[in-house]
Amino acid sequence: MNDPAPPGKPTAASRTTLSHIMTAADTNLLGTVHGGVIMKLVDDAAGAVAGRHSGGPAVTASMDEMVFLEPVHVGDLVHVKAQCNWTGRTSMEIGVRVLTERWNEAAPPTQVGSAYLVFTAIDAEGKPRTVPPVLPETDRDRRRFQEAEIRRTHRLARRRAIRELRERRAAEGYDD
Repeated sequence: MNDPAPPGKPTAASRTTLSHIMTAADTNLLGTVHGGVIMKLVDDAAGAVAGRHSGGPAVTASMDEMVFLEPVHVGDLVHVKAQCNWTGRTSMEIGVRVLTERWNEAAPPTQVGSAYLVFTAIDAEGKPRTVPPVLPETDRDRRRFQEAEIRRTHRLARRRAIRELRERRAAEGYDD
């Protein structure tokens, strides 16, 4: 894979919002919306951003820090806002915020969750392909870009530490 980097794209070029009203079919045994339903909406919104930013198919590689701040209820209108925070050669970090508002009230939306997902752009054979660099436009975009670099460093360090531990345990004869 030696394709040249495509021209950069501004953060706003792929930013998106998906909205969905929660129904009884979305609830868990406690009567609130199931976390997995919210996670699917998060993945859908992030996937739309990744596809838009990369200009083609992209697949979820990981999800970091899915945080649920408040329960979501039947009748809530859920807004999932996503944007590309950072890009590498073939991967992108997508930041997502989840907001709710009652469908029948004029109150401001409440943030109920957030997540960071990493997507890899793929070609027709399913192989990683080069993505355009993201071009942060605002101070907030630049802060998100810098924070994404910190998260990437931590993801790579965690992966390396786990691999080294497994190799060490295998060398010591442990059958994990």
